[in-house]
Amino acid sequence: MNKSLKNLEEILNYKFKDKSLLQRALTHKSFNRNTNNEKLEFLGDRVLGLVISKKLLEKFPDENEGIIDKKFANLVNKKTCTNIASKLSLKKFIYLGASHINLDRSADKIISDSLEAIVGAIYIDGGLKSSEKFIYNFWESFLEKSIVTQIDSKTKLQEYSLKKFKRLPKYTFFKKTGPQHNPIFRTVVEIPESKKIIGVGSSKKNAQQNAAEKLIKILNI
Repeated sequence: MNKSLKNLEEILNYKFKDKSLLQRALTHKSFNRNTNNEKLEFLGDRVLGLVISKKLLEKFPDENEGIIDKKFANLVNKKTCTNIASKLSLKKFIYLGASHINLDRSADKIISDSLEAIVGAIYIDGGLKSSEKFIYNFWESFLEKSIVTQIDSKTKLQEYSLKKFKRLPKYTFFKKTGPQHNPIFRTVVEIPESKKIIGVGSSKKNAQQNAAEKLIKILNI
């Protein structure tokens, strides 16, 4: 195991029994198509969801399910994972291939996926207790802040549309442009009695959020 990964173990406050798991968690598919962090990220996402769900129910026993669900969404989304990964300086340790040589290593999806892959790797290496310890350690400040729940734009628009028109907002994928490593997505949103609004983002989900945010401002919701 090289020195840099030993340094990362110290940052993570977890020592791997199987060192190859940590290396795989940091390996992007552009570096190795066959042995990379995709499956560990898939597992880590589920482990993170389980642990955060359990912690929220323990921490907020009197909250209703709807509020807990919104807190959960804020704690496990890519933005929170990216913030934590940035604090851990994870981007310095990620293995990227030649096809991504010009891609900024701090790209949100890459570092947030790597963090989730590390959660999966710790689960395989040390079990659920080790995973819980790691997650509670690095998500603790976000759990404390989750007392105040911020509703995202899509949820806000959905609640408005359901209340007023008894219908969900309609999102239609419009266009994808830009290079493969840095695509730009455009999505249209509309609700009854509104104009069609185009949102832009680095993913379809981000484009939908952007479109919903624009429509909310237009409608002054």
